[in-house]
Amino acid sequence: MVIDDKLKDIQLHAAEIAEQMNSGNVSGAELTKLSKEYSQLAEILPLIDEYFQVKRGIDDANEMLHDAELKTIAAQQLNDLNHALPEIEKKLQIALLPRDEADDNSVIMEIRAGVGGEESALFAGDLYNQYKSYALRHGWKVEVIEENATSLHGYKEIIFKIDGVGAYARLKFESGIHRVQRVPETEAGGRIHTSAASVAVMPEAKDIDIVIDDKDIRIDVFRASGAGGQHVNKTDSAVRITHFPTGIVVTCQNERSQIQNKALAMDILRSKLYEQQRIAQENASNASRKSMVGSGDRSEKIRTYNFPEQRVTDHRIKLTLYKLDDILAGGVALDEMIDALIAADQLERLANME
Repeated sequence: MVIDDKLKDIQLHAAEIAEQMNSGNVSGAELTKLSKEYSQLAEILPLIDEYFQVKRGIDDANEMLHDAELKTIAAQQLNDLNHALPEIEKKLQIALLPRDEADDNSVIMEIRAGVGGEESALFAGDLYNQYKSYALRHGWKVEVIEENATSLHGYKEIIFKIDGVGAYARLKFESGIHRVQRVPETEAGGRIHTSAASVAVMPEAKDIDIVIDDKDIRIDVFRASGAGGQHVNKTDSAVRITHFPTGIVVTCQNERSQIQNKALAMDILRSKLYEQQRIAQENASNASRKSMVGSGDRSEKIRTYNFPEQRVTDHRIKLTLYKLDDILAGGVALDEMIDALIAADQLERLANME
């Protein structure tokens, strides 16, 4: 069978990589590359072993059917194994789906207040705290790159980096419009208001992903403003980078030194250009960006947080969880929501392959 041959090739390739890694004849860079490839293959190897074990069991049970004394036992084993095989095949199909090359990357996230004034800014703050708590729970590092805070501790805009392997795989479906329904702190009459904030999730681009030509950018420096400490308004530490071909402008002033701000601004610019490139490629190939949960459209309403009913609804997969507090705390309920989105994406991609 074609699938059996493919699975055997994967086993053979994994064995060859393991042999290379243990040979002592590879450089540090090559060893890192081989280790990453092997770790990806290692996730599917136990499934392959289980698949072939079930297939051998089916063959053995079919042989046992010819033995009168073992026929009853063989029939039961055959029934159990034939029921187990489709589930294992489904798991294998999902594991063999093409990987998103950015899944292992860290992410740059942007949260911006939308309609709703101060209440929207407060909700943007709630979303930032949600993702910050979620990241820390997963052992990832959070670093604020740029922020525009309000007097009530909300955010008109906040840009931050979540540094951790696999962060993009977990957070990539969070891009879009998040809507909140609640009585605002600024509402004296107790009326429920609806406001919104937009979330953008971009994989952090490595130097190898995007090369930026010096002639394509202009770097301006100026004095930082707002909260920040003794250096504010005393040195030209803030940095603004303009990318001429795309018109993208990135500003960073949170760090104390111009060098640090420039490095962070360049990281953001690379990530924005990388995301533009990915969108163009995916649209051209009608790939995941056109899928139900993978569009990444920042203008698409994806989720509603309803405080009176303590519910959160993801409109793309029609999933409602009455666990609002835990979701906003970045708890296991947010993982439950994310797992459902990943599963829906996998099923849709499988359907598109058939």
